[in-house]
Amino acid sequence: MVEQHIDTPSAPMKADAVPAANQGQPPAQGARRGPRPAAGPFIEAQDGALLFYRDWGAGKPVLFLSGWALSSEMWGYQMIDLVDHGLRCVAYDRRGHGRSSDPGRGYDVDTLADDLAAVLEQLDLRDVTLVGHSMSGGEIARYLSRHGDGRIARAVFLAPTTPMLLRAADNPDGLDRRLVEQVRAAMRADYPKWLADNAPPFFTADTSDAMREWVQHLMFQCSMKALIDCNRASVEADFRDDLRRIAVPTLVIHGDRDASAPLALTGEKTAALIPGSRLLVIEGAPHGLFVTHRERVSRALLAFAQG
Repeated sequence: MVEQHIDTPSAPMKADAVPAANQGQPPAQGARRGPRPAAGPFIEAQDGALLFYRDWGAGKPVLFLSGWALSSEMWGYQMIDLVDHGLRCVAYDRRGHGRSSDPGRGYDVDTLADDLAAVLEQLDLRDVTLVGHSMSGGEIARYLSRHGDGRIARAVFLAPTTPMLLRAADNPDGLDRRLVEQVRAAMRADYPKWLADNAPPFFTADTSDAMREWVQHLMFQCSMKALIDCNRASVEADFRDDLRRIAVPTLVIHGDRDASAPLALTGEKTAALIPGSRLLVIEGAPHGLFVTHRERVSRALLAFAQG
């Protein structure tokens, strides 16, 4: 049974301490268990692709996966909030995104799930809370069905695009394939214009111009090959069976103003498919809720990760 809760504004989240960890630097002595990768702040995937990662703090590990076209930098606000409260926060750039290598291949969901497995194994992360935004919810679901949950304690789907976006006989309220192909053609023709035209509903009216520009800047750090292939992989995938098989405690967080992944098509269906999951709906939140509703997202993640 899915438990649903509507989250409304409350008091700001307060930090307990100022973290000493810095981007790209190793954690304090004793914080990391198991083997270290040989290439500094990179994980080597099965096919040799190098995945840049950030590793801050010590304590229970929380591993963040970024949304489509975004990099690990998107999680800075949540990571600093959770590190301040005694958690270890790790995030990595998907292949073709941010500082990771761009091999021009491997953007299918199975390979992306295997990249997640490489990060978990090479950093020897255990008892992990996985947190994924947008398309990375599919990577989490596929990882759990493909590799099992031996290293995973909990999972969070933040504004997911799961379980299935395309319209089909058994998914009648999905997106029309012709519309999806038109959107992809517009991205191929002029991605900066497409991004500018579609940015407003990603944010709220009171989001600063500087914050909007920063997020769009992050989305320019993704190769065109990764943009198109990841869009195709996530939009055309069917994660319904993967979601049904999830056995770890799961929290789905979604905004009721999400234009990119409408709540009724994605978040509600995702929560309904995952046994025993909880759905948290944040009032007034769009797809970019990791910045527009930063404190409420951080509070929810902290409470769930520490549970």
